[in-house]
Amino acid sequence: MRRGCLRSTGGSGTRTSPPGRFLSMSDKISLRIGDKAIEHFLSYSIDTDLYTPADAFRMELSAPETQVEAGMRCEVWVNDQRELTGIIDRVTRRVTEHGQTLSVEGRDLMGLLVDSCCESFVSVKNKSLRELAALLLRAVPYINRKAVVYQSAASGKAKTTTDLLDEPQTITQIEPGMTVFEVLKAAAVSRGLLFYSLPDGTLVFGRPKAKGEPAFTLQLTRDGKGNNVIESELARDISRRWSKITVLGQRQGQDSFGADATAIRTGASRTDSEISFYKPFVQCSNNDGVSPALMARLLMEKGRKEGWQYGVTVARHSSNGKNWTVNELARVTDEVQGLDGVYLIYGRTFELDKNLGPTTRLKLGRVGLI
Repeated sequence: MRRGCLRSTGGSGTRTSPPGRFLSMSDKISLRIGDKAIEHFLSYSIDTDLYTPADAFRMELSAPETQVEAGMRCEVWVNDQRELTGIIDRVTRRVTEHGQTLSVEGRDLMGLLVDSCCESFVSVKNKSLRELAALLLRAVPYINRKAVVYQSAASGKAKTTTDLLDEPQTITQIEPGMTVFEVLKAAAVSRGLLFYSLPDGTLVFGRPKAKGEPAFTLQLTRDGKGNNVIESELARDISRRWSKITVLGQRQGQDSFGADATAIRTGASRTDSEISFYKPFVQCSNNDGVSPALMARLLMEKGRKEGWQYGVTVARHSSNGKNWTVNELARVTDEVQGLDGVYLIYGRTFELDKNLGPTTRLKLGRVGLI
């Protein structure tokens, strides 16, 4: 597909290229390793996603003689803004009769939590989320444990998220083979929260942005005036959605003398009015008694998120002087797909293609869902 032509999977026809009002910087990419900055590439792909751990990047360097080693700490900067802090996982040097190529692949610091297994197989009963994070992150390198963010934007019916973060977990056992990320994500999910990282490596327990003015505009109109979208795609899927979601939990009861008694079953259900036929889902949770209601809500929101996915491709990596950014709101006008509203950008990929040049792929979802 030629640059400057706009296409939507919901329609056909050629549109004009983006007009001047959607200003875009001349994209500058920099892979910084220590005091060295690599700025010339044949191709690259730089991913970030609120729902996928360990944002990844892959770059093919234009100077294959560059000395890069796996295991080096690095930063990826786009238009002089830091977009990723991580570790180089893999360096591949390929030699043919036509010359050499050098490819570098890596992930952000969350990749360390994904790869690192817990070494202490203990019960963490009565530990809050903050205490659990402090315990498990203690031995992980490069993580600023003092800067971990615990957002309080979400709330339950009876308690604020801050209360839930501090409340001890009743039943949580670390088993051999469980990774640091796996345990912390499970603890976050039990509170109805996401667990993700920021471009500077800061870890966050929180919910996606749901309020405020849109930071970006995406437009695909039939007359082509003001368009900045090259391609759009809208998918609706009910295969992972249910009309009723029930989460069963378990907590220890106490007799009149304060001793642990038989386990007491707890549970909560949520219904999804958007599903027109009966389709139940039941899941067990070994976490605290607060978890079932929050987890049921999370599962319903996850189903709604995965059941409605909108993706676009735009030219270059910025709009009006600001890099396209995840966890930001965007005003969307897509006449071909029939969309006119505000949506959350939850995924983004910066790419350099030898034919198309620099482009950005965005994944958007409905606001207010986990």
